[in-house]
Amino acid sequence: MDASIGTVGDALDNALMESQIGLYKTELIKPRGPWRSLADVELATAEWVDWFNATRLHSAIGHLPPEEFEALYYAQHQPNEPVGINR
Repeated sequence: MDASIGTVGDALDNALMESQIGLYKTELIKPRGPWRSLADVELATAEWVDWFNATRLHSAIGHLPPEEFEALYYAQHQPNEPVGINR
């Protein structure tokens, strides 16, 4: 195991990742264990990641799934005119 590559408060601080891993363990690994095989963990992890990104409602973004919020954001923030194209 390696120590964190960043110092506290900089862009390389791993607190966000540690928080994400904590959610993963709390919501998936601990409640559904004991696991029979690595393949079972891998499949469940893929399903959890899909749920986390596509289905989960997030209160900080208006109770929308992250993928839907991102699609709405980019639909509203498209440039009107292509940049760098001479006509």
